[in-house]
Amino acid sequence: MSLDDPDDRRGTNAPAATNADRSSANLSPANLSPHVKPTLRTIAELTGLAVTTVSRALGDDPLIARDTRQRVQAAAAEVGYLPDRAAQRLRTGRTNVISLVLDPHEEILGYGTSMIRGMTATLRGTSYHLVITPHFSDTPQIDPVRHIVRNRMADGILFSRTEPSDERVKFLMETGFPFVCHGRTELATPHPYVDYDNYAFTYQAAKKLIAAGCRRLFLILPPERFTFHHHMRHGFMTAVREEGVGFEIADGITLDSKADAVRDHVATRLAKAAPPDGFICGGEVSAMAVMSATHDLGLSIGKDLRLVAKQTSGLFDQVRPRIETIYEDLSEAGRLMAELLLKRMAGKTPVDELQAVLGV
Repeated sequence: MSLDDPDDRRGTNAPAATNADRSSANLSPANLSPHVKPTLRTIAELTGLAVTTVSRALGDDPLIARDTRQRVQAAAAEVGYLPDRAAQRLRTGRTNVISLVLDPHEEILGYGTSMIRGMTATLRGTSYHLVITPHFSDTPQIDPVRHIVRNRMADGILFSRTEPSDERVKFLMETGFPFVCHGRTELATPHPYVDYDNYAFTYQAAKKLIAAGCRRLFLILPPERFTFHHHMRHGFMTAVREEGVGFEIADGITLDSKADAVRDHVATRLAKAAPPDGFICGGEVSAMAVMSATHDLGLSIGKDLRLVAKQTSGLFDQVRPRIETIYEDLSEAGRLMAELLLKRMAGKTPVDELQAVLGV
């Protein structure tokens, strides 16, 4: 049954203002002081409803008539009402916050903004707010996650750059705290994740270079502690062994290395005997560094050597000479991570249905 909004259905403890009261106060959105924070009672007085009805309507209670909910929500938007999150937390035990733990690494341009764009698209229209929690490489990955959980600063966590035996995943599973990570682990217990098929990326990249005539391939990998390092290496090694071509895996630099270090390393290698003629880069920054080294040595992309890069932004659409790229949609990954986390927090979806690998 739905509750409509006639006066005789008001809560006994919170009577709404009468027409005379509203008239005497000359209350309207235009007359509200911009320095006074609107409350539930403000909306109750504007709409002629009980405070309890307003509260339930703002919470989208299905027992409140749809037109009443819409009228209350419109009034709240008009006066700029924002719920008291501290009061909500005390009442419900929930924060209505989802925390994205973000490592400000630079090898993938626009990584954070693309992820956030997708996540906010999913969360728009829900009661959840996305809050960014930074993590820096000089501190353990578990620290911000443990801080969020122990201080109950969020209802769910999103994070990336997973490791095969990720301490964050183990901790969150042990505590039963909802999460979704970008990347997989090698843990026996299943957990929610969204990943990109990095095996397929390096496999296809190597095949493209070999088909173009390259016979000595060079791969720049992420740091070995990350799971996608092993996926990229496996895909690459499968391709070069199938084709029987020469290969090198960068030693001394990774996708996390500074661009100048990657450029100098590649330039040194290209100046030596039997240089590579095909490069695979899992990030746009490393690919730009390879292009810089090539240019500094007077070599030409497409003539003296070839390059395949993972593209996550529109950068290489404007770069000349054009290079071969394989696209990873980080915005879609963020959208899906938030979607799976909402399902996880609802607690009705099996974990094996909260896993996704986005294709190349």
